[in-house]
Amino acid sequence: MIETLFSTDLLHSGPGFLAAFIVGLLFGLVLERAGFGSSRRIAGVFYLTDMAVIKVMFTALVTAAIGLAYASFLGLVGPENLYVMPTVYGAQIVGGLIFGVGFALSGWCPGTSLVGAASGKLDAVVFFVGAILGSIVFNELYPSVEFLYNWGSAGVRLIYESAGISLAAAVLVLSILAVMAFWVAETVEEKGHRPGVLKNTRFFRSFCTALIILAVGLFITPSTPPSSATSADSSQPVAVSTEFEKALMASIEAAADHIEPEELANRIMGNERGLLVVDVRPAVEYQAFHIRGAVNIGMAELADQLAPYRNRGLIVLYSNGMTHPAQARDSLYRQGFRNVYILSEGLTGFMERCLKPASLRTEPLDAAKVAQINAWRNYFQFGPSVVAASVPEPVESPETNLPGIVSADWVQQNLGRPGLVVIDLRGQEEYNRGHIPGSMRLDLESLRGVVGGVPSRLMPVQILAAKFSLMGLQPDDVVVLATDGKPRDATLVGMALERMGHTRYALMETSVAKWHSDGRPWDQALPTVTPSEYPVDPDADTFTVEYQTILAELNKGRTVILDVRPVDYYTGAKSDEARAGHIPGAVNRPFTEDLVKNGEEVFFKPLPDLAKAYEALIPDKNTPVIVHCRTGHQASQTWFVLKRLLGYTNVRWYDASWTEWAARPELPVATGASESKG
Repeated sequence: MIETLFSTDLLHSGPGFLAAFIVGLLFGLVLERAGFGSSRRIAGVFYLTDMAVIKVMFTALVTAAIGLAYASFLGLVGPENLYVMPTVYGAQIVGGLIFGVGFALSGWCPGTSLVGAASGKLDAVVFFVGAILGSIVFNELYPSVEFLYNWGSAGVRLIYESAGISLAAAVLVLSILAVMAFWVAETVEEKGHRPGVLKNTRFFRSFCTALIILAVGLFITPSTPPSSATSADSSQPVAVSTEFEKALMASIEAAADHIEPEELANRIMGNERGLLVVDVRPAVEYQAFHIRGAVNIGMAELADQLAPYRNRGLIVLYSNGMTHPAQARDSLYRQGFRNVYILSEGLTGFMERCLKPASLRTEPLDAAKVAQINAWRNYFQFGPSVVAASVPEPVESPETNLPGIVSADWVQQNLGRPGLVVIDLRGQEEYNRGHIPGSMRLDLESLRGVVGGVPSRLMPVQILAAKFSLMGLQPDDVVVLATDGKPRDATLVGMALERMGHTRYALMETSVAKWHSDGRPWDQALPTVTPSEYPVDPDADTFTVEYQTILAELNKGRTVILDVRPVDYYTGAKSDEARAGHIPGAVNRPFTEDLVKNGEEVFFKPLPDLAKAYEALIPDKNTPVIVHCRTGHQASQTWFVLKRLLGYTNVRWYDASWTEWAARPELPVATGASESKG
């Protein structure tokens, strides 16, 4: 079980020490009463003179198996509450042989030797001292035998799963084997004329019968999954299975769950978006010293407090060493977390490798390395006072429905919170001179290219997902699109997000320039980003149409074709394409008619004004509408206004737009202004 006194942050307390002391006394008392304070009695099992070890061990096994099975079936215990040792054939076979030989020769194991020593047994003291010396020798020889730790690694192997039977059947088989072992042990002792044989007593028969009845009862006990488990979705807890554990062990073996101290230090100093460093030590140790920016969470509360950050950003766990963070990481992995890492060598390694003065180091250091060490020390030891941090709250729900528009105040209030992604659509030089803290610049043209022979079309969803994955985007993130007076740039990125099925985005109503002039937070540092794997949904785009659809709709006459280019391009007075004019039957409302300039700010007109303008063009909000321009860029703005701001239900977007239509001589073209409306 992993719900220990340490994990509940109680071991360092007075009651915790008292509880541990009492448990230790009781454990020793039970061992002594079982006769395990005598090496002769323990070794007797190898000479078939005393079978106490067999009876005690089988009693412990069958009791634990039945108890855990019932707890699991009743939903009291889930996989996250258990630590199951992985199967490593090399280590366990060799280690088992060494342990068995030592056990047979000495009559002691580490636990019973302490009981024997407490009882004044000299051979127990000798064994215990030998065990300590053996551990020291093993530590020194470890590099030579390390290969055994990986030889035959098979992850967590559960016998009943490997045998293809149910847990209830496995417990019943174990119970039958235990009863048989008890009977054999009692028979051996009876033939050896050992006193106290219970085989023919009512207690023995009742005990064995009770074990079988309890085991059989599992077959009729309804299975209730723990409240924390069930879905196979990566965002939800998952149940333990052999393949699942293999994947877990493979990641551990490859050290894919580790982050080195130097890398963590650089990521923290780079203010990486979505990075959450968690100190799992007791509160008193955390308050004495902790890594700057780390939050303190007890192991028992990790799953609950980190739930909003499951598979969002990067979570790094650390303690003084690595044992408890590793156990916590494994538990969180079983609950669906795939973004949890542990700090290599723990806080001890961090202090040694990052905070140790250059003057005290024995390895050769060049000037760059010395400068790096000094930078780490200045930041983590001599920077602003290291105060206790709290787990950052997830991004708040915007004041409007998404997709939509958010205020600069809302963005500022949520800066730095997990789940907020700010994308700056200005030029590279402008971005380099300063930007909203944590924001990432996106080159609009990187989302477009030649598709189907037509230039400047939005890329396929697979390419878009890969692009946004490099920016660390997660499906639950709220994306804020920031521009300088070009809402159409933001809406084109919005179309890319819509194509991916990501509708949690909004346009910031304030330009980046005004954000800066208003004295809001400003930065020149480049954010550090952890790439994600944004899931591809090939069916999310239901709004993009091709020219064949428009041609078919022209014959039906029920769809409003909305051309949002400037009037002179609509009429044919000007043209940048193969032919001038417009699609027959299309009506014209230039995209600029939806905007208003207020000083240096350019943004959408008030919604009542927009609603009134489009009521004159479109019969009702359920009327089919197809918007287009020259390349789809300007039309994305009109699509956003109609679909996301005004609530029109059936709005589609002709991405290839006039560039493709004009280049196809078989498609009809009209000229003139008779169908133009403003």
